[in-house]
Amino acid sequence: MQALNFSPDTRQLPVLLATTNSPLPILLLLITCLPSLLLAAHYIRKDYHAFLALGPGGTPSTPTGYARICILRLFTVRDPLSPPSTPPSLHPKHGQLPSSFPTRAGPRPTVAGIAPHRQTTQRASKTMYVTLSNRIRELVNAHPSTLRAATSCFEKHSTGIFCMAGPAQRHACDGEVCHSHPVDGSLHLTLHPADVRAVLEKKWGERHPLAWDDGGGQWCWWWWAKSVPPGFVMIYAPRDERELEVVMDIIRAAVWWVGGTELK
Repeated sequence: MQALNFSPDTRQLPVLLATTNSPLPILLLLITCLPSLLLAAHYIRKDYHAFLALGPGGTPSTPTGYARICILRLFTVRDPLSPPSTPPSLHPKHGQLPSSFPTRAGPRPTVAGIAPHRQTTQRASKTMYVTLSNRIRELVNAHPSTLRAATSCFEKHSTGIFCMAGPAQRHACDGEVCHSHPVDGSLHLTLHPADVRAVLEKKWGERHPLAWDDGGGQWCWWWWAKSVPPGFVMIYAPRDERELEVVMDIIRAAVWWVGGTELK
């Protein structure tokens, strides 16, 4: 029988694995792979806790929910600050936000996650979130024939506002206009493509990671039926009364787009 060469020559390793019953090959394999396995386990644990830290959302805060999010990361939009394309047949061509729409002061907040999708910096104070919630409630109460409040169709737990009726092609999950997030004060809503562009350019928000253009269904058919609309955006949490007024204007623009009704 030919003697094995235990020199550092790695070309002998396949021979060693094939011709010996010694546990040494397995130990060598474990020692070689252990650092990578530990690093992967550390990353997954850290990433999972970051997922939980975003709070409740449309995906259960469970290992199964986390696994689902890991898969969805493969299909997110490339640039959430790039506006969606405008279909040539879309009418009207213009949105609801005025040309004098102001620019948000300062840098954008840091945003993380898919579902949940939340701000991790520049979060609204509890007082500001209560004020925002009250203003949204007042808007619904002022237009009872147009708007109603109910549990968000997207989030499944927070309160959203819905249009009673509107153009079917603009309906966003049962006609949901928007919902706010108690954990950070941000909102999700659906806008006309031109208004999405204005929101992005003026730094008031960004597209949801799953807000693909209409063509997205061609390469992600298994999720297409449940994807959010192309105009689905996050609006950053208002930090003061001035920003709150701008956010309310954006909500009215969402009502116009989803429900086809211009609120006075």
